[in-house]
Amino acid sequence: MSGKLYLVATPIGNLGDLSPRAADTLRQCDFIAAEDTRVTLKLLNHFEIKRPLVSYYEHNRASSGEKILARILEGETCALVTDAGMPAVSDPGEDLVRICAAAGVEILVVPGACAAVSALALSGLPTGRFTFEGFLSTAKKSRSDHLDELREERRTMIFLEAPHKLRATLSDMAEAFGPDRRVSISRELTKIHEETLRLTLGEAVSHFETTPPKGEFVIVVEGAPESSPAAGAGLPEALAAVSRYRDGGLSVKDAAKRASEESGISKKTIYDAALKAARDTE
Repeated sequence: MSGKLYLVATPIGNLGDLSPRAADTLRQCDFIAAEDTRVTLKLLNHFEIKRPLVSYYEHNRASSGEKILARILEGETCALVTDAGMPAVSDPGEDLVRICAAAGVEILVVPGACAAVSALALSGLPTGRFTFEGFLSTAKKSRSDHLDELREERRTMIFLEAPHKLRATLSDMAEAFGPDRRVSISRELTKIHEETLRLTLGEAVSHFETTPPKGEFVIVVEGAPESSPAAGAGLPEALAAVSRYRDGGLSVKDAAKRASEESGISKKTIYDAALKAARDTE
């Protein structure tokens, strides 16, 4: 008879946020799979919990995941935790959930703190519909493409960011979404220095030019307004601009980028339409 996999949320800062059920699950499981065993050991010591730990993180998830699955299939119960928050969300744990589900293992969740949802609740922005975008790529092109795809997104958007990349991220967002787009920036949630700033993207860029970013950040960005150009509105004019820029020597990609900046229509939308128009005329 196989065991079970428990997904156990851990505190994102304040240890008092570990639920009684989470503590009981950690005490009763056969072993705990942890992102960083040193971080988890501090949590266990605080609650006087003594259970075996195994390492499960980004760079060993393939090999470690198979070993964890084998133990569960032999009848052991595993509790999966991350350093902070809910495991398997924007986290390597999603792979362990996938292989356990495929093997017919029973998977149960012990919910708790979540930085993304906590920051959304604090933001003062619409919460009925939202999209979680996680961390942006460190590669400039991938980062730019990601933001460009979200230019017309009308749902509230949630991003995570490290302090050393915050200024660049806010500048890129201001360029992609416009400096007047509202944003809520939360840091050090549930900790002593918890803070939430509600600004525009332009104001946020200016603020962090003089205030060094400290702590881990959650950025909640207002969705595009209803008046934002629909995918088809203004597209003929944008394609005409692409043709002019192409005549001036620009590549289709660069011409689409410039037309996007002028029209507010997504670069991808313009680029795809320009390629289609070129194929149709062949």
